Amino acid sequence: MGRKVVVATCSLNQWALDFEGNYERIVDSILQAKASGASYRSGPELEIPGYSCNDHFHECDTMLHSWEVVAKLLQHPSCVDIIIDVGMPVMHKNVTYNCRLVFLNRKILLIRPKMILCDDGNYRETRWFSAWKKIRQTEEHFLPRMISKITGQPTVPFGDAVISTLETCIGYEICEELWNPLSSHIPMGLDGVEITVNGSGSYTEIRKGYVSVDLVKSATAKSGGCYLFGNLRGCDGERTYFTGHALISLNGDIVAQTIPYSLSEVEVITATIDLEDIRKYRTSIRSRTLHGAQSESYPRVKINFALSKEEDIFLPSCLPIQVTYPSPEEEILKGPACWLWDYLRRSGQGGYLLPLSGGVDSSSTATIVYSMCNMVVNAVANGESQVLEDVRRIVSQGDYVPRDPRELCGRLFHTVYMATENSSQETKQRAKTLSQQIGSYHLPIAIDRGVSVLLLIFSSSTQFVPKFRAHGGTPRENLALQNVQARLRMVLAYLFAQLLLWVRGRPGGLLVLGSANVDEALRGYMTKYDCSSADINPIGGFSKSDLKKFLWLAKDRLNLPILSTILDSPPTAELEPLVEGRLAQTDEADMGMTYNELAMYGKLRKVDGCGPYSMFCKLIHLWSSSFTPAEVAAKVKLFFRFYSLNRHKMTVLTPAYHAEAYSPDDHRFDHRPFLYNNKWSWQFAAIDRQLEFLSSKGAGGDRVERTSSACSTTQKSQMSSHPPSHQSSAASNLDSKGSGTLQHGVEVCWSPYVQTVNNMSTIDQSVHIPVSTQHTVNITHGADDNKNCEERRKRGGSMNVTDVETEVPLVKSSKCGDKCLHLVHKNAIHI
Repeated sequence: MGRKVVVATCSLNQWALDFEGNYERIVDSILQAKASGASYRSGPELEIPGYSCNDHFHECDTMLHSWEVVAKLLQHPSCVDIIIDVGMPVMHKNVTYNCRLVFLNRKILLIRPKMILCDDGNYRETRWFSAWKKIRQTEEHFLPRMISKITGQPTVPFGDAVISTLETCIGYEICEELWNPLSSHIPMGLDGVEITVNGSGSYTEIRKGYVSVDLVKSATAKSGGCYLFGNLRGCDGERTYFTGHALISLNGDIVAQTIPYSLSEVEVITATIDLEDIRKYRTSIRSRTLHGAQSESYPRVKINFALSKEEDIFLPSCLPIQVTYPSPEEEILKGPACWLWDYLRRSGQGGYLLPLSGGVDSSSTATIVYSMCNMVVNAVANGESQVLEDVRRIVSQGDYVPRDPRELCGRLFHTVYMATENSSQETKQRAKTLSQQIGSYHLPIAIDRGVSVLLLIFSSSTQFVPKFRAHGGTPRENLALQNVQARLRMVLAYLFAQLLLWVRGRPGGLLVLGSANVDEALRGYMTKYDCSSADINPIGGFSKSDLKKFLWLAKDRLNLPILSTILDSPPTAELEPLVEGRLAQTDEADMGMTYNELAMYGKLRKVDGCGPYSMFCKLIHLWSSSFTPAEVAAKVKLFFRFYSLNRHKMTVLTPAYHAEAYSPDDHRFDHRPFLYNNKWSWQFAAIDRQLEFLSSKGAGGDRVERTSSACSTTQKSQMSSHPPSHQSSAASNLDSKGSGTLQHGVEVCWSPYVQTVNNMSTIDQSVHIPVSTQHTVNITHGADDNKNCEERRKRGGSMNVTDVETEVPLVKSSKCGDKCLHLVHKNAIHI
């Protein structure tokens, strides 16, 4: 009597609408499964058309071509004597479903539609599909004529059913059904299903690699059985990356898994399952047998086929394996590198170009590209023929074999340091040294003449010459001068990307890489259409703190010692004149908040669903050891003003590798308006009422006790007080003539702190935010404020004026332009 069965599932690097390539990879996986002795093969979700077809699922062509692939699979000579299930869209009674189609020896056994759809995060399945709601019911599905001619079947069962072979029973879930609290595997297991198969399309997020493993283990730990979990791998045309982590679980243990973050297009895993192990496990759980005895029955599709062999004594049963998870730093090292490789080889371009500034962000992007080159070299060394074919096509050399990652990097990766008179020698040298250590094709260029030409066009047209603040200019002049540098860098990046391969005697062009992190996007701390605007951004889903930890890992893992120097240097945009040869501009001072605080704001806003009031109520406890409630209120109001003022930038955010659960990506993930009432008057009033209540209880100026003892020393050190910088703040954001009216065409982000009436600045008391007492500045209006404010700041004094006596904070928020000056017209909006 046969009792051992060999089952297989796989990870496939499919590509949306690449029906030919998808078909070939499916066939490859079937061949590998059969070669391993498997009698059952499963694969990922929607593997025939590709998961990320999106609105192409509305097209009849997508379903037509999917059926054409099924026809080829049915007739393939290797697709016999093995049960195969594949993922595809199927229209049944004029309703489109996400389905698994199961066939054996040119006969379709069952079409099983997805019963619980996913609309979380980047998923939008109900936009294209409907869920099958007829539990334990099937209907007849009329097959297309091209399929009926092959199978001889006019109809097949369609619905919620299971398959009974001669020795066991097989049931199905599709992706989200495993995550849902009403998963099907429990009632199916109670009804005698011993093997549950799940074709999934689960993308990665940082620190969440354990989730699918825990769910798969739990699915069989509670009720016994074998669980096959197939998953997609790679970039199939979207911002998301599928890790390709396929799993097989038996009675609560993982017995087989694929390698996450791999360049291999097809990876198959098999396991030999002793059915008697499942039966013994289940009968030993007495409470389970009581429920099983009264469980409702599923419709069964009975087939005259056995998964097991008569003589299986020589087959060793599978054993549990230890599952290890990559650290967040390792996820950054490998995940975006795989994503970049898929994007490059499928785009038809000849490599990447990066504006390399020598800071943490651009160095992180450069390091990820170098990690990609290491992975390509290792894959070729391990015999990955598809990787070798791809790299030869990209470098336009048919006999090329990459053996050294630095040499490969010199062919694929191009870096440009774009210097102005505001750039320091330190950043120039850091960029040069990093390019040498990774081997990139590097060019240091000066762009001052281009900046001068653009300013000459403006000055000759208007007869006005803008000046930096350090030279006596107003804040809006200062911002405009930063903007022109930043945006010229973007224009030059695309010029070099189009022509550098022409210079090097190779065909094609280069893809431009961005290097803005998720925290800066959340706050809007970037210039619209500067170097943050690129073709793709591999670090756009990661926080600054995670990127720093990643660079420490990469320093040793990839042997890049220059990363130590880069990490020890203060982050800066270098868009303002140097002061005595030293930096006068740092990112956290410009933003008025630390990167660690930004990460906390992001998690509370997106993951925890907090508005201003709820965020304040949480942070007075989370930050109780560092800030008073009044200080927390000031920080929350400051963040939401900047977030709302800069939200419009998310509409043009460069497509980025999705990794962080609090990503502000406006296109797929974080759907919110981009025109806000940035006064938040109702919400901020709720915060003020709570402050008054706390003050009445004697706690307004004191720390609030945490309700939990879980306050960590790490959190305390991270949440250091970081008031907004006064470095670039003038007495107001009035122009050189003293006018506070809104000027069309000026790249300034307006905020409702000050209203201007008859050219007199008056404070809007309803939105006053005392950032901290030691950094409060007395604002008045004097003719020489702009001239003398920098000198006064150095001496630690305040800016004394006559018009206004109320204390308000001045917050500089300029990095690369489009930044927000806090003292502006009350009713103005950003233009």
